[in-house]
Amino acid sequence: MQQATTKGQAIPLGLRVGEIVEVRSEAEILATLDERGELEALPFMPEMLKFCGRQFRVDKLAVKVCDTIDWSGMYRMEGAVHLADTRCDGSAHGGCQAGCFLYWKEAWLKRVDPPDAGEADIREVAGRLGAGELSATTRRAGAPGEEAFVCQATELMRAAPEYLPYWDLRQYVRDVRSGNAGALATARSVLVGFFNKYQDLSKRLLPRALRIRDGVRYPFIQGGLERTPSGSLDLRPGELVRIKPVEEIVRTLDKDNKNRGLSFDREMLKYCGREARVLRRVERIIDEKTGRMAHLRNPCIVLDNVVCTSDFHRKCPRAIYAYWREIWLERA
Repeated sequence: MQQATTKGQAIPLGLRVGEIVEVRSEAEILATLDERGELEALPFMPEMLKFCGRQFRVDKLAVKVCDTIDWSGMYRMEGAVHLADTRCDGSAHGGCQAGCFLYWKEAWLKRVDPPDAGEADIREVAGRLGAGELSATTRRAGAPGEEAFVCQATELMRAAPEYLPYWDLRQYVRDVRSGNAGALATARSVLVGFFNKYQDLSKRLLPRALRIRDGVRYPFIQGGLERTPSGSLDLRPGELVRIKPVEEIVRTLDKDNKNRGLSFDREMLKYCGREARVLRRVERIIDEKTGRMAHLRNPCIVLDNVVCTSDFHRKCPRAIYAYWREIWLERA
């Protein structure tokens, strides 16, 4: 048999990057969920129903997760993958515009060409949801008159509770063997990671004269403004833009490398000077820590296929969209 679920636990398929899989039917997936709409603490969200019965390529194995709630590091995840071209559209979560790369438990998938003739065994778990009850799992109790949401992003630390220290070299071997990353890119990421750990320590423990670049993390970018400028292009989806050179962007950043509260992450450096299409303006996203909808006072831009590739963050496969201030862009 390919796979089974029992007592809320899933036996993985052992998928590889590049394999073609089919998302199981709504009934099959609902049969794997508990009363919270979860399998192994990972929610199956209503936005994922539209993908049922369709075939996709395995883009990455979701073997680890970076904590974007408390920024505490990396955590191990088992039996989950990311499928190409499957992102959350926020339709069941108040129109959230984050566009998160969806997590798929392997219990929710099946191989298009299974290695044997046996059918996968999907067993019901206690507290199974009905088809009409899934939407209710997207809300949580909040303050009076306040709406709060539950989604994969808010529950990731429950779904991946095992801390993964940066010095555990087995994770990097798995990155390469899984097909998530090449050997050279992984080695570079490891070396940068160790160097940046040293930089963090040196900034706390060493006198300035003994620090490398004053303890600034690699790649070395450092803003210096007290107040940051704004700029508006009134960009719309589909417009072609060019990302400004890094030197121009740095001139808009404060000492924390932020412009009006939005960080310019080092993962965005690789896109400087490139052209891309505007995917959308982001005006509201769910706060992963509280579940509340955050309405952005200063809307930002996401660009088509411009995502974090985690070159400097241990090759996390989440592929989060990079957020851009319009002052960092120009019409092509």
